[in-house]
Amino acid sequence: MSGDAKYEELTILKEIAELLNEGTDTTTILSGVLKKLLHVTGLQTGWIFLVNEHGMQQLVADVALPPALANNNKQRMCQGDCWCVSKYNNNTLKKATNIIECKRIEDALADAAGNTCGLTHHATVPLRAGEEQFGILNVASPNKTHFQKNELALLEAVAFQIGTALKRIKLTNREQEIALISERNRLARDLHDSVNQLLFSLSLTARAGVEMTTVDEVKQTFSYIQDLSQEALGEMRALIWQLKPQGLENGLVSALSSYAEMIGLSIQAKMSGAVSLHSKVEEALWRIGQEALANCKKHANTNDVALSLYAEENQVVMSIKDAGCGFRYEENSFILSLGLRNMKTRTEALNGRFQLTSRLGSGTEIQIVIPL
Repeated sequence: MSGDAKYEELTILKEIAELLNEGTDTTTILSGVLKKLLHVTGLQTGWIFLVNEHGMQQLVADVALPPALANNNKQRMCQGDCWCVSKYNNNTLKKATNIIECKRIEDALADAAGNTCGLTHHATVPLRAGEEQFGILNVASPNKTHFQKNELALLEAVAFQIGTALKRIKLTNREQEIALISERNRLARDLHDSVNQLLFSLSLTARAGVEMTTVDEVKQTFSYIQDLSQEALGEMRALIWQLKPQGLENGLVSALSSYAEMIGLSIQAKMSGAVSLHSKVEEALWRIGQEALANCKKHANTNDVALSLYAEENQVVMSIKDAGCGFRYEENSFILSLGLRNMKTRTEALNGRFQLTSRLGSGTEIQIVIPL
């Protein structure tokens, strides 16, 4: 490699490294890096798959896909298998490689799915940091059927930079989660040690006032204060539970059942499947379940509620149902309740599906489906 070529390669790697160090949003970073890589190398098309531990790929960045691959919201890129993903999942994709032909392009041609713009082949390289792998980088250009060794070496260097950045983001997110849990625990302790104890003392004082006075008006006032303090004490205990769930270590169903009993609900719970849930999924289901159970207590006019959790290899389904008063709800209507919007937002943040079914006099059911 000539000195000029070497200098150009180092410049490319420096510019990409700067992009990778600019933030922690994976999609934004990968899109920017892919555009930069294609611009400086003169290649035209590229895409990046992140692949989870179950071998499921997710298209997180792409540039200049031909219509045959971009049609129907890139459906052809978002589902189905291909040779590069198969090699990755079989653990045989170790370095930058020439893929002879692109299976997705072949399938698009066979289906007459649209213009492929002369794209037939691509190079592929795994995104990794040490022994940990995160996904695949693919690049291509029309009528380009082979990549030279120096091109593959550059792609490998860039892929390693991307893998290292993804590892950094993963560790940063984990540290933030740990810090958030620690802060919740601290706040729960503070609330328990201060406000909770003050409310308890207020309740005892009001009770003593009821017993000490003989004046009916004063007795009624103390009794009212006692009732309010007891209600506030119950709300505070529920808040502390939300901040620091006791029993989540025994499983999601156990924790939600305990929470339901604590707020005065009679719950029938069942669980099937034996898949270990990722902490983010478990946390989301826990928060959604709390909100749904609290809504049952406040609005359903019944204390009977049914909880079911079904986990399988590729998804988890949670349902919370009551036989209460229900309300008018249309699936496509705007959700006015902040609690319901929060549940929907939490679900969709994990690419899940939120479904609410309710009718006057026929109860309400909330079903959450989250892919694993």
